Amino acid sequence: MNYKILKRFLDFLFSFLLIIFLIPLFIIIGILIKTSSKGSIIYIQKRMGKNNTTFSCYKFRTMYPQSKYLLKKILITNPNLKNEFKKTRKMINDPRITPIGKFLRFSSLDELPQIFNVLMGDMSFIGPRPIVKSEIKKYGKDFEKAFSVCPGISGLWQVSGRNNLSYERRIELDMFYSKNINFILDIKIFIKTFKVILFPHGKGAY
Repeated sequence: MNYKILKRFLDFLFSFLLIIFLIPLFIIIGILIKTSSKGSIIYIQKRMGKNNTTFSCYKFRTMYPQSKYLLKKILITNPNLKNEFKKTRKMINDPRITPIGKFLRFSSLDELPQIFNVLMGDMSFIGPRPIVKSEIKKYGKDFEKAFSVCPGISGLWQVSGRNNLSYERRIELDMFYSKNINFILDIKIFIKTFKVILFPHGKGAY
């Protein structure tokens, strides 16, 4: 059997079972988000998927509702944070993130709703991290090859240092995965993912 077909079958099976198993955790996190700040529980953003398609990517909301305004203000008034954001599209001490949001990001629990994306076939458990349209230019000619496979909840970038890595290194890892996708590689990444979740310190999760 073609591995990509088997991979999709396993993604569907495990995502279905996980959603049922994690319903109590979804409810608890939802209550914490709703009671700690105004706004929706789920954050939905358009991301680039396999073969230049777009899809709605789900996450637990970790930012204040006025995050877009705060980002514009930060980029105008703080050159250091602007440079940091320009390099990785992340900020270590991001003032837009809520207190519960910091915990969710640090523990990677904010990604849990993407199990629904896996169930629907937009994503896989393992693959390159889905990007927004504006990031395509960073990949250049490598974009089509890097995203010839489904983006993943976890992947080589996430288990190799995540936000501690340069964007160029992230692209190299995405390219390596798309060229070498196989069962053994996915199992190795899957095991390393649990290590990152259990011991997140210094792993670039913020």
